[in-house]
Amino acid sequence: MTGARFDHYDWAGGREATLRFGPDTGPIVVAALPLFEEANRTRAFLVEILRALAGRGIGSILPDLPGTGESLIDTGGLRLADLRQAFATLAGTLDAPVYGLTIRSGALVDSDARLVGRWRLAPQTGGDLLRELNRIRGASTMPDEDGYAGNSLSEALLADLRDAAPHAASRTVRLESDPRPADARYPGAPLWRRSEPGGDATLTEALAADVAGWIATCAD
Repeated sequence: MTGARFDHYDWAGGREATLRFGPDTGPIVVAALPLFEEANRTRAFLVEILRALAGRGIGSILPDLPGTGESLIDTGGLRLADLRQAFATLAGTLDAPVYGLTIRSGALVDSDARLVGRWRLAPQTGGDLLRELNRIRGASTMPDEDGYAGNSLSEALLADLRDAAPHAASRTVRLESDPRPADARYPGAPLWRRSEPGGDATLTEALAADVAGWIATCAD
């Protein structure tokens, strides 16, 4: 099967939904969206990247992590360890070489997974994410004492994020506007900063080609 299809996975905290693309055999990419508000802005973009990978014969899975998407878990009781455990559990069920693909703060959730390699687009540390959340919270016209960009986050989760850092990447990709170190840079606007979800067909194809080439190199 190569078309998009719904599935699920079980982890210690329950059952979560997944969206699968491409073949079920061969290398499999498990993808992670940015956490919280940026997930809504980048989901369609990431889905198009995964569709483009399917067109190149590479299967992928985009899971709902605990407290995200259709998950029934309340973000108010969420810990970073829950996200990492769920991602690692899903990756561990796959009978294929498994690669991680993350955008922004999604890089914080794959640390415990056994992966052949990790490909990251504009990765964030937990401190970066907290600064962004506080900036958005401060700019809100309707302040919420317990809310961060529409999410209720516990002090425990905020403490988890404060010192969190991504696992070492196999390949880091950034936009040309980002001066931080990277293995490759591509032109394009940071879609995670747009007020509404959007896409970029040229960037999508460039990133899918980059991921496919990287996987081929890892497999050699």
